Amino acid sequence: MHRSLSIATKWFLRRIGDHPPLSRAFSGYRRQRLTTASLHSINFDDALSLFCEMLHSRPLPTILDFTRVLTAIAKMNKHHDAVVYLCRKMEALGISHDLYTCTILIHCLCRCSRLSLALSVLAKMTKLGIEPSVVTLGSLLNGFCRGNRFREALSLVDTMGCEPNVVVYNTVINGLCKNGEADKALEVLRLMEKKGIRGDSVTYNTLVNALCSSGRWSEAARLVRDMIKRRKLDPNVIFYSGMIHVFVKEGNLFEAVNLYKEMIRRSVDPNVFTYNSLINGLCIDGRLGEAKRMFDSMRCSPDLVTYNTLIKGFCKSKRVEDGMKLLCHMSREGIVGDVFTYNTLIHGYCQAGKLSVALKVFGRMVDCGVAPDVVTYNVLLDCLCSKGKVEKAMVMVEDMEKREGRYVDIVTYSIIIRGMCRSGKVKEAWCLFCNLALRGVKPDAIAYRTMISGLSRKGRRREADKLCRKMKEDGIIVPIKCVHNDETHHTSSSLAEFIKVIHE
Repeated sequence: MHRSLSIATKWFLRRIGDHPPLSRAFSGYRRQRLTTASLHSINFDDALSLFCEMLHSRPLPTILDFTRVLTAIAKMNKHHDAVVYLCRKMEALGISHDLYTCTILIHCLCRCSRLSLALSVLAKMTKLGIEPSVVTLGSLLNGFCRGNRFREALSLVDTMGCEPNVVVYNTVINGLCKNGEADKALEVLRLMEKKGIRGDSVTYNTLVNALCSSGRWSEAARLVRDMIKRRKLDPNVIFYSGMIHVFVKEGNLFEAVNLYKEMIRRSVDPNVFTYNSLINGLCIDGRLGEAKRMFDSMRCSPDLVTYNTLIKGFCKSKRVEDGMKLLCHMSREGIVGDVFTYNTLIHGYCQAGKLSVALKVFGRMVDCGVAPDVVTYNVLLDCLCSKGKVEKAMVMVEDMEKREGRYVDIVTYSIIIRGMCRSGKVKEAWCLFCNLALRGVKPDAIAYRTMISGLSRKGRRREADKLCRKMKEDGIIVPIKCVHNDETHHTSSSLAEFIKVIHE
């Protein structure tokens, strides 16, 4: 258990152990640090220090006091291993666990993927006569679902003494749907209904989304009918946003927009996820005017994804200046662009042949503290090479190689090789290609084809043929994309049925 702790945590706990605080009563100012407000803002080091003070206090604080600190550390989501260690420390000092500390311990063990230990704590609870709560069950189910152990999760629901509620079943259904097992998720729905537990909007939203994403529109339609007519559950913003996302993903923007209108008609306020999906769909369809009007009329504040989506749409339509205006607008609104924002704009300016402007955006990116990634450099390198500035591109690559942690991939080298070949520097390109292994990079199909093409155009047929044979020996083949449309008619008719149901 101790091995899983971070070095910093080990050092801190060892320091506390070597120099324990003087044993004194845990009262007054020290107890004030256990208030909800104080623990809400406490940092990890202070929480550890407080816990260790409590361990060395005499008389010992109550188990409720220990639980408060453990909960505060567990909520930090980065120090589950420390919580497990501290629980063991409590045991070593003879401090008995109760339902709440056991549940916290199980939660943290599950988050650390130590499911067998979590089950051993559950067994220990049973021996001590501590009856697990529905929260305990939920923590265990989350752990098993995260580990794709759904059969064991369902077995837990049946064997544990506490009566599971809809939240517990939703955990399993969500896990199954995320794993692409919609049929099993539907079985869980039927199982919970047999036990008299009715699904809520979360249950149906999860299942309908999963069925639609799998193209099972008819089943999704039946489920929506059941939700609205039998269960009397009105579709909420989560349901509509999920459906709009699915329709956009399927390329059915017409129905996505209709659903948005339906939301407004039913007085369901769209959220930022609704708008992001619609703006994305409109941008993909080239309807930038409508996308911008929707952006301007949003009933909630746009986020980084909203801006990035619209910037990408403008850049793809060769309206990079409009994209740049959006960057300035988001900066005024206090939203900081990320690497995707800048990469999109740099790529847009490079495609427009404005290398100097692209380099200025790159400079702004660095000045704003946004670290360029390999994509940023590859876009700039490709533009430099297309302008015949291969030497400058090589200087940039060398700079990338020198910088610690800056990964140069095969795409980078393929760009340089292509640039060299186009500039008539086939000899230098061949030298770089032959040294790829020394640089820790393995050539791919594009690198091979680029080099073979360069050698062939230069009349070096023998070397080109030899490289072609080497490519085949390495098992590198050109990928072929196959499109199957066997189920087009069936899907279309099912989709029509689903659309009819959600508008009823």
